[in-house]
Amino acid sequence: MPRLQDIRVGDELPGRVFKPTNVSLFLYNAAIWNAHRIHYDEPYATGVEKHPAIVIDGPLQGDWLTQAAVNWAGDDGQLMEFEYSNRKACYLGASLTSGGVVKAVDAASGNVTLELFIKDEDGAVTSPGSAVVHFSK
Repeated sequence: MPRLQDIRVGDELPGRVFKPTNVSLFLYNAAIWNAHRIHYDEPYATGVEKHPAIVIDGPLQGDWLTQAAVNWAGDDGQLMEFEYSNRKACYLGASLTSGGVVKAVDAASGNVTLELFIKDEDGAVTSPGSAVVHFSK
């Protein structure tokens, strides 16, 4: 857990690799009540919707970005703002990595601005995001 006085612009958040499975995607979609079959039914995803494989959920990638910020902040930080955008479809079998970097530190307010990302195996950002985390002084 970082302390506000130790956080510097350019600090990197720890990365985490995700490799979803058919089961994890099915369970995630069941939990969020998403019945869109492209996220768990391969014959439907490839045959009807013409995707190359089962599609990894955009909201799941947003959850991974949130986790990157919250896990980095620990108990001393509070997520105040968060946004992200899915820019590239990702498919079952892909290894995706979440991470981020500190973009700004406002010691007076206790706010730290983060740039977040999900990257594919080629290093392309599939889901960029940002967050503001508040640390008590």
